[in-house]
Amino acid sequence: MSLDTIDRRILAALQRKGRISNSELSDAVNLSPSACHRRVQRLESEGYIRNYVALLDARKVGVPTTVFVEITLQGQAEDVLDAFEKAVQRIPDVLECHLMAGSADYLLKIVAENTEDFARIHRQYLSRLPGVAQMQSSFALRTVFKTTALPV
Repeated sequence: MSLDTIDRRILAALQRKGRISNSELSDAVNLSPSACHRRVQRLESEGYIRNYVALLDARKVGVPTTVFVEITLQGQAEDVLDAFEKAVQRIPDVLECHLMAGSADYLLKIVAENTEDFARIHRQYLSRLPGVAQMQSSFALRTVFKTTALPV
């Protein structure tokens, strides 16, 4: 299925405010409530909408420090990549892990309380990841812009 203009407006509105009522959403996209509800159900069933979540304030929950870690593995064999990916998924402080093209094999986004907490994460988890040849950490000084909304 391809997305039409109304589908895109529904997705944009839900990305801005996931708890919007169907009545408010139908008004925002100029559809009847029943037609809007059917479209949202279809977008969910076809996988365009994967889930609904609450976005938390990292400072208020005690993890205001963001660290990006570039990891280079000892090799690119399938078993090395699989072992690394399985192990990194078990680290609770890792928000994202991306297989990269370029100088590093993986890029991790990690949250921590502070530098001491990151040192604990490094000692307890990162230093034990399988197949790692090199690791470089960069601390974010300030988040200039951040969104979870995809362009639709």
